[in-house]
Amino acid sequence: MKNETDRNPHRLYLSPPHLSGQETARLAEALASNYIAPVGPQLEAFERAFAAQVGLPYTLALSSGTAALHLAFRALGVGPGDIVFCSTLTFIASIAPAVQLGATPVFIDADATSWCMDPDVLGLALAEAAAHGRLPKAVVAVDLYGQSCDMHRIVAACHAYGVPVIEDAAEALGATYQGAPVGQRADLTVYSFNGNKIITTSGGGMLASRDGSLVEKCRFWSTQARDPAPHYQHTELGYNYRLSNLLAAVGCAQLAVLGDRVAARREIYQRYVALFADLPGVACMPEAAYGVSSHWLTVLLLDPVLGIPPEQLRLALEVENMEARPVWKPMHLQPVFAACAVWTARGLSAGGRPSPHDAGPTNKRSEAVADRLFRQGLCLPSGSAMTAADQARVIQVIRRIVGGSSVRRR
Repeated sequence: MKNETDRNPHRLYLSPPHLSGQETARLAEALASNYIAPVGPQLEAFERAFAAQVGLPYTLALSSGTAALHLAFRALGVGPGDIVFCSTLTFIASIAPAVQLGATPVFIDADATSWCMDPDVLGLALAEAAAHGRLPKAVVAVDLYGQSCDMHRIVAACHAYGVPVIEDAAEALGATYQGAPVGQRADLTVYSFNGNKIITTSGGGMLASRDGSLVEKCRFWSTQARDPAPHYQHTELGYNYRLSNLLAAVGCAQLAVLGDRVAARREIYQRYVALFADLPGVACMPEAAYGVSSHWLTVLLLDPVLGIPPEQLRLALEVENMEARPVWKPMHLQPVFAACAVWTARGLSAGGRPSPHDAGPTNKRSEAVADRLFRQGLCLPSGSAMTAADQARVIQVIRRIVGGSSVRRR
């Protein structure tokens, strides 16, 4: 084990911000105009440019992707007593606002070929919910690590029952689905500009839709739901959720280089794939045939036969001053959701146990695909400013650890 003083001083982060070089000029322009309040020309320009980028006519720039999700749930009427279906393999922000509004989550397993929500499992869950008169108020399909869900199938399944779809595209800006930018199939789509995302405004998010009435309602709520009166009058409660004009200036500079950032991350992914190709038991997250992933993060999958848990690899990288992180812990395994149900290909389980009265095709508890991905997966340094030499450091550690396994020695 190396001492702290022996570590490579150049730390490789998982996904650090990557500035375009134009942020300072954009900020100077905003400051010179004195529009440092939340709303201003840079904010409006950012929303217009983003709408053109994703091919959706109505956009609303907000303080975070979580705020965008909160408004999306409220716009769809999610409240106490409602059920919301959500991908289980995701970050908690995908579902937390719905729970905070009083809804109960039901989680849908991942598809092994895409790692996103399994449309077949969703179909089973919707059919069972309809049979019991308990359809969800909304379905949240989460794009994972830069890859889109199979949205045509998901939206078709949901709309057959009149259930709206929110696409959580926080991790997938710059990706495409069936040749178009991600987000175009859902009723409402949410994006994130958190500091670790493919482009960033430091913190921020965007809500987008083809439905202008939904977006305008959310715009109203996002500025404290102030009624159109000369005095301060409120018939509803709102929030202080608007993105600031200064951060929107950063967003304009970042959005201009989105294509370059996606190209860089795809190159990093492809290099990882090529340089691990000769290692049995080592694979990267697959790219679904229906789209082009932005590869926001490259995720490694270790076959259990190697006898190398991802945590061993993570710690070995940390010794060399490189950040790696486990795959998202599925929501149905989170302590806060211990009593919540999860649908897998074999049916419905409640609180980690089969439900005798709400069972799907079988009452037997089966491991979710998401469980296996969590147990075997590790997110690798993937920042778009990463050099080939940086990546070689990561690869060297992984090849050393995996090359020493019992499988490689045989």
